Amino acid sequence: MPTMTYLEAISDALRTEMHRDESVFILGEDVAGFGGAFRITKGFVEDFGKRRVINTPISETAIIGAAIGAALNGMRPVVEMQFMDFVTNGFNQLANVAATTAYRWGIPVPMLVRGPAGGGVGGGPFHSRNSEAWFAHTPGIKVVCPSSAADAKGLTTAAIRDNNPVVMFEHKGLYRKIREDVPEGEYMVPLGEARTVRSGNDASVITYGSMVFTAREAAEKLAQEEGADIEIIDIRTLVPFDEEAVLASVRKTGRALVAHEATLTGGFAGEIAARLADKCFEFLDAPIRRVAAFDSPTPFAPTLERAVLPSVDVVTKALRELLEY
Repeated sequence: MPTMTYLEAISDALRTEMHRDESVFILGEDVAGFGGAFRITKGFVEDFGKRRVINTPISETAIIGAAIGAALNGMRPVVEMQFMDFVTNGFNQLANVAATTAYRWGIPVPMLVRGPAGGGVGGGPFHSRNSEAWFAHTPGIKVVCPSSAADAKGLTTAAIRDNNPVVMFEHKGLYRKIREDVPEGEYMVPLGEARTVRSGNDASVITYGSMVFTAREAAEKLAQEEGADIEIIDIRTLVPFDEEAVLASVRKTGRALVAHEATLTGGFAGEIAARLADKCFEFLDAPIRRVAAFDSPTPFAPTLERAVLPSVDVVTKALRELLEY
């Protein structure tokens, strides 16, 4: 089993699916000769040609609109957003057109919109947004947030093969940070299945994306210092949401901390907390806690960015308070 970075795993999934299915093609800004802002499609134009690796104008509306048209005509487009912050420029095409077409016309729209998201790399307010909750709130769109290299490959594959529009948020801080064993060849992780990252009995952390690593570090710290036994559930996909896995974990531990890097108000953690309160109330031994970024644009200055984003210390403190309740 080869070892790959998170970035290499996504690239491998794209390449594998393009070899397997000629209807899969890639479009986006600088994806051809340059290989994209983070080089995920480096070398693709040499292997697949300019008809399947297409450089586009700097117009997210046009890019996503073209992808919708291609999907309606039997293709499986993969759109690369140079940064997911700028998906806002194509929001109408995604939320009003792609998301509703199957409902309105009964025609599938198999397309993947993917790209780098998240903070922690000094990208400032225009290159650090975690906007997954916008799309989780839009019926008709599936939302994917992988945390591991293997999941990045498997979920990319599943997203390309799905007959619905899928939006995948790849945390740019993980691109080259992690290196793991990744299955060779065709590999798929089903959408809507959570993963138990760490088993435990004292409290559950429900999270996804970059916060999986933050939560794991906090859990290990509490285990060493206080003997706490923390369970971590990586939901992997927001839509579809693996509610049963989350409920089962919290029913076992009796305590729940929901964490994400996105800002607090309106974040997906609120949706998870509401479902837990509705369906797990009698199992809870403490109030449900949330950990998220401050309700602020992401600062450019590293010290301010670290202050805004949730940290290991913040998660550790919240877990300690939860355990002591």
